[in-house]
Amino acid sequence: MPGLTSYFPSGDEYVTEDALKNLRNYRYRAVDKSFLTKYLYRHYWEWAVTLFPRWMAPNLITLTGLSFEIFDVLLVLLIMPDLEGPGPAWLYFAFGIGMWLYSTFDNVDGKQARRTGTSSPLGELFDHGCDALNCTIAGLVEAAAFACGISWQTVTIIFFTTMTFFFSTWEEYHTGVLYLGYINGPTEILTIAVLACFASGIWGPAIWHVPAAQGLPLIGRLFPETWELMDALLLITAFAMLFGHCLVCCVNVYAACKEQNRNFFATLPQLIQYAVFAGSCYIWLKNTTTIFVNNHLVLFMITAGTAFGRIVSKIILAHLTEMPFPSYTVQMVPLVLGAVFSLLGWFTPSTELIFLVISFLFVVVAYFHWALVVIERFCEFLGINCLTIAPRKQRAKKE
Repeated sequence: MPGLTSYFPSGDEYVTEDALKNLRNYRYRAVDKSFLTKYLYRHYWEWAVTLFPRWMAPNLITLTGLSFEIFDVLLVLLIMPDLEGPGPAWLYFAFGIGMWLYSTFDNVDGKQARRTGTSSPLGELFDHGCDALNCTIAGLVEAAAFACGISWQTVTIIFFTTMTFFFSTWEEYHTGVLYLGYINGPTEILTIAVLACFASGIWGPAIWHVPAAQGLPLIGRLFPETWELMDALLLITAFAMLFGHCLVCCVNVYAACKEQNRNFFATLPQLIQYAVFAGSCYIWLKNTTTIFVNNHLVLFMITAGTAFGRIVSKIILAHLTEMPFPSYTVQMVPLVLGAVFSLLGWFTPSTELIFLVISFLFVVVAYFHWALVVIERFCEFLGINCLTIAPRKQRAKKE
């Protein structure tokens, strides 16, 4: 009788030995144009890294940082499951502090790796993989801080975070450089998000739901009278995201393709993967019988967010191992099926919830099996540990 592991893909199906050999060519390249980073945060991070003991592995720092955001989501589920509240003032401050700690740990892990001589391609995969999952986690926390509720506003916030991250990952795959512009998500936008959480704690989240004309006195009259400040802010964010980020990513990929004598237009079909992901989520939610009315949006978004984490993590893996761009992951299947079933009206509230729970279990198990197997193969090939610093690394550092 076959064991349980026989139903999962093998490690070689996830990443081949030949692909692992390409890790020898690894070189981390990043450009950060942010003035906040250059003149303020860089000094803060250089100080913060000295607070961590040298025996603490960089990936453990990354995972600890993500745990702060996961803790915030648990607070949402326990205290404000409707994502609207209002909750106690301390809750919003907890949201902001959790985001700030995540950002700090996320920026310190690389410095810890250089400090301890443990930089590796696994660090980039682990770091960006956690960032991919945090797109949904942080989106849910921020939606709760804005009191968006079980609504399309919450969905929009999360798809803003996932779309920008997908484009950045697609860009890095083709350029070989992680590019952070003068105004970027991990720095300026996160700072604004933290301050917004604190503002909700001080004045209450109702400040985001005043009429747009009142909240934005200079330009508020440009928006429909029925619009809230939150609606206007989301529209402004959409334009900034499309023209200030996604378009810039396309320009950078075009420049890289031109330099490498490759066809830029051949890279554009790779964006279809995200379109299928987002389109499936939209169709399912548009025709749902239970997700909005019975408060299952958090479960849905975590399910979709885990599938998204696998999508972009596969792109990062392909970038590190010089494999072809991945255009498909099996974790998208439940989202596509859910969209089809809801569109055809085959769901009842009870059957849709059952299908959603099964989808959640499937994507979570599939994701963690993939992650654990790939991490194990990286560690074996590179001769390192994931969450601890190998003794030989410590000895080499002392020498």
